Amino acid sequence: MKKLSILLIFFIGLINAQKLTSNEISVINQGDTNTALPIYQTTDTNQHKTLLSISSEADPLDPNTAVLVKRMKESLLSTDGGVGIAAPQVGINRKIIWVQRFDKEGTPLEYFINPVIVWRSDLQNLGPEGDLSIPEFRDQFYRSKVIQLEYVDLKGQKYSEIVEGFTAVIFQHEIDHLFGILISDKKEKEKNDSYKKVDAYQKSDVNKDRR
Repeated sequence: MKKLSILLIFFIGLINAQKLTSNEISVINQGDTNTALPIYQTTDTNQHKTLLSISSEADPLDPNTAVLVKRMKESLLSTDGGVGIAAPQVGINRKIIWVQRFDKEGTPLEYFINPVIVWRSDLQNLGPEGDLSIPEFRDQFYRSKVIQLEYVDLKGQKYSEIVEGFTAVIFQHEIDHLFGILISDKKEKEKNDSYKKVDAYQKSDVNKDRR
C-alpha cells in the first residue's frame, strides 16, 4: 500500500510538470551543451523579468532536464565562489537548483528537482547573503536554522531529508528564486514593513493599573 502511495505521488508530480516550451528547449540547448549557460542579471530588464517570475515544476525524465541540470552545474562552477544556483538564473523558470553541501564531507555540489520545504524551524539565524544575479549586493538576512526538504532526482526517485546550518540557508535562498523572490526585494520589503515598538514591561504595567 505504501509503495502504491509513493507511485501515485510520483505520477501526480509528472502530470503537474508541464512540458518544456520550444523557447526553453532552445535556451537549454544553445551552443555547446557541455558548457555553462550565461547567468541572468537584474541589470538587464528582460533577464530581471525572468528572475521575478514564478517557476513551474520540471519533468525529471525529460532528456532536456538532464541537459539543463548539467549546464547549471557548469554555470555555478564558472563563478567566483558561488555556493548555489537556481534554474531561473540561467533563463529557465523551472524548479531545479544546485547547492553546495557544507553539511557533508567534501562539501559536494548536488542538484535537486522540484524541491519543496515542507517544514522550517522557528529558530532563525542572521547571516550575510549575496546573489550571483545581483551585482555588488550583500546584506544580512534571517533564515530558519533547520528545514525539512522533499525533492526528486533525474530518475524521478523521491527523497526527504533534514538540513541545518549554512546549507539550510543556501537551500532557502535558492528555493526563493523559484518563487521570483530576490534578496534585494526581500530587504526592501523588510525596510518598508512597519513594526510597533513594544515595551518589555508593558504587559505587567497594564495589569498593575487594572488592579
